Amino acid sequence: MSRPSIGNLWVAVIATAAITAGAMEFYHLYKEKLQSDTKAVQSRDNKSQPREYSEELIREQLARNYTFLSEEGMEKVRNQHIVVVGAGGVGSWVATMLVRSGVGKIRIIDFDQVSLSSLNRHAVANLKDVGISKVECLRNHLMEIAPWVDISVENRLWNLESGEELIFGNDFKPTYVVDCIDNLDTKTDLLEFCYRRDVPVISSGGAACKSDPTRVNVGDISKTDEDPLAKSVRVKLKKRGITTGIPVVFSTEKPDPRKAKLLPLAQAEFEKGKVDQLSALLNFRVRILPVLGTVPGMFGLTIATHLITTIAGYPVEPIEGKNRLSAYNDVLQSLAGQQARIGKKDHRVPIALADIPYIMEEVFHCKSPISNYSTRLAMSRWDPDHELSFQNVVIMTKEEQQAHEKRVLLGKEPLAQVYSQEIIDRVNARFAEERYYSQFH
Repeated sequence: MSRPSIGNLWVAVIATAAITAGAMEFYHLYKEKLQSDTKAVQSRDNKSQPREYSEELIREQLARNYTFLSEEGMEKVRNQHIVVVGAGGVGSWVATMLVRSGVGKIRIIDFDQVSLSSLNRHAVANLKDVGISKVECLRNHLMEIAPWVDISVENRLWNLESGEELIFGNDFKPTYVVDCIDNLDTKTDLLEFCYRRDVPVISSGGAACKSDPTRVNVGDISKTDEDPLAKSVRVKLKKRGITTGIPVVFSTEKPDPRKAKLLPLAQAEFEKGKVDQLSALLNFRVRILPVLGTVPGMFGLTIATHLITTIAGYPVEPIEGKNRLSAYNDVLQSLAGQQARIGKKDHRVPIALADIPYIMEEVFHCKSPISNYSTRLAMSRWDPDHELSFQNVVIMTKEEQQAHEKRVLLGKEPLAQVYSQEIIDRVNARFAEERYYSQFH
């Protein structure tokens, strides 16, 4: 047998290499096509089926929450079916933290896409997500965090025509709805929609033009102030017969000419034609809202925290109407004025202005123990036989203060004759709390 020539050997080697390279190229093209087809199928499907996942691993991932909220509390959290409407700066943080906290089912609704400018405030979006829908962006990232969670998304605009389908479709039974919409009319419609159907709902106020983290509050819609969006919603809801019963996260930060504000649309834009045509959807805003990226995150985290603790039954009492130094001063002056009215020669009181927030917020939670009202508050001596102290002053309404002065402080009627035992017990419980807190002063 003759030996192959060197030339033939090289031809064979080159031919083998070419075949191998061709096969590898075909394999890579096939793999990319398979991945592309898989993504296309997932994109068409608006529901991600939760993956099989070990309960032991789930509990390990949620171990800190189990420790904090208890076994019973976490069972309630994991059985929640929550709808988040709006997946932008606020909604993306709400959805992310609800999933991270173990909520079992979540539905996210939004019509918009991730833009480059939204990366300053979105919870999970990155450069690769620019151009895709916000709901798909969230689902893709959240499934990598908690693959056992049942996440469905709707890349559509919520409105009254689609409301029933988007909230209740596919037999979804919401235990809570979170409103993170920034359009006034749609926001009002959603809140009324939930209110009329007895679906618990919590709303986000406006995070635009806000910058002070110490001013973020949770309160009833009737008690929101310094929030133009919440105020407008409140007025519209009142016309529809709804005045209370909807919790809102909002900021009491006051406007300041030195701070960011929504500027009017440039005259040049009006000269081009109808400004409504500049918006992505009819009746939606066309101006850019100045937003400090951290603030929507704080709103979203506050909503998520409020929901999780409320659902779990964790003892939290939101302080309504905080950060009002002028109101604190009025409360202090109401006590000093009372000293004169009941005949005390020394009108000075052994309580400083700096003590008022502590007494109002930590001890009495900004509510009267007599009526539970949180407006028109004053401070009164409680027992006429004892000197003024942190454990002998009570926050009450101005009307209650007048009645207390007339009957108890001046009229000398016994407390047990003026107030029910339930009210006396409530006041004593607040005093007991103050004794506990005073250990740490």
